[in-house]
Amino acid sequence: MVRPISDGFVRWVACLNSFHPGRGLSKLKCMEKIRDHAAGIDIGSRQVFVSVEGEPVCSFETFTSDFIALSSYLVEKKVNTVAMEATGIYWVVLYDILKESGLDVWLVDGRQTKQVPGRKTDVKDCQWIQQLHSYGLLNRCYVSEGLLKELRSYQRLREDHLRSASMHIQHMQKALISMNIRLPEVLSQVHGQSGTAMIKAILAGERDKETLLSLCHKSVKEKKSQQILKALEGYYTESGLFALGQAYEAYLFYQDQIEACDKKIEQTLEKINRDIDLPPGIDPGKRKPIRHHKPQVTDLDKHLLKVFGGRDATRLPGFTDYNWLQLYTELGSDLSNWPSEKHFTSWLGLSPGQNNSGKRKKSKRKGKPLVGQIFKEIAHGLLNSKYIGWGAFARRIRGRKGAPIAIKATARKLAVQYWRLMVKGADFVEKGIENYEKQILLQKQRQLNRLALELNLVVTSP
Repeated sequence: MVRPISDGFVRWVACLNSFHPGRGLSKLKCMEKIRDHAAGIDIGSRQVFVSVEGEPVCSFETFTSDFIALSSYLVEKKVNTVAMEATGIYWVVLYDILKESGLDVWLVDGRQTKQVPGRKTDVKDCQWIQQLHSYGLLNRCYVSEGLLKELRSYQRLREDHLRSASMHIQHMQKALISMNIRLPEVLSQVHGQSGTAMIKAILAGERDKETLLSLCHKSVKEKKSQQILKALEGYYTESGLFALGQAYEAYLFYQDQIEACDKKIEQTLEKINRDIDLPPGIDPGKRKPIRHHKPQVTDLDKHLLKVFGGRDATRLPGFTDYNWLQLYTELGSDLSNWPSEKHFTSWLGLSPGQNNSGKRKKSKRKGKPLVGQIFKEIAHGLLNSKYIGWGAFARRIRGRKGAPIAIKATARKLAVQYWRLMVKGADFVEKGIENYEKQILLQKQRQLNRLALELNLVVTSP
């Protein structure tokens, strides 16, 4: 039942129907307001709309002086808590200004504040946010602060540069193929040591195949010399060489940008760990190799071990110091913000969803795709593992339900173990694929014995 309030704004969330089996719908049971001095803000690119209970909705422009005026307005109206949607990056500066004013700022997911259909305006949006917040119906988003926020910005910028660099790698491949130089079919990485050496020489005017081959790495010359010579029999064109040069220069530019980000990441980690010592008895030891996009950060392993008090995430299958750094910049070091592993995996979007309607099973995207994707990338690397038990688990699920579900299920197991390690300090011991196969065999034996009991049969050993 929906009951409109006298001011014309639909506040159906203020009351709930209490249902009693066998009695049908009973009388309305009103919810209790828990925040009397709450405000709601709807943020846009040009204007910000603010709703304070008992006051007309006000609007402010998005310049810094207007944000400061907005903060003063809220303090003047004796507001002590405010909620606003996480809209793009427009909220970042306003969030910091309001925090500096001493307000309790709640950044909330826009999916929690969906308006009643047909009543979507900026004015009603901020009123709706204010009302939901006053009744305690919104959940606060996780927001990084201080040096961790700065570190995350450098890491995200680095990821952007990596994506841009990969685009120019494709441009180099396209330019080579347009001249029928078939290096992409012979070399696993055109942007590797051998590939870049030959591309640089080609752009400098070298056309002799033997000379170009001599620039390759020793292992390439030993295994692929004849294939390289055949691949270098190209048809050089002015436009193809120009495109290759443009792509190569752009690729080098982004490599310099990535290197600059690595320096900033290293400096920020040093600031974070300035007064932190490595716990006694903790030795990083030999680290797992980082095969792709390795950051040039000195003592990255020691920095991470200091931040996490000696708890080492690289003990988990598939984890390296690089994807551990990615998780740290996105989640921080304190995972107690999530009360349980189930809360954590649900927030990541890795837990099964319940979006059924009647007989239809709907699929709905939820959670944090960016952070959850990091766990999925680690899980994808375990699919072809020949020695890790979770690799066998992933292949078993893949055979029954397909690769996407197998990757998500393995990613969830990884997220659970990561939460347990960082919150409870629970060590994980990888027992190998043989132990996993023994567990599956025991499980099948128990199922067979259970089925034999139901059918009044006896299972005998051969």
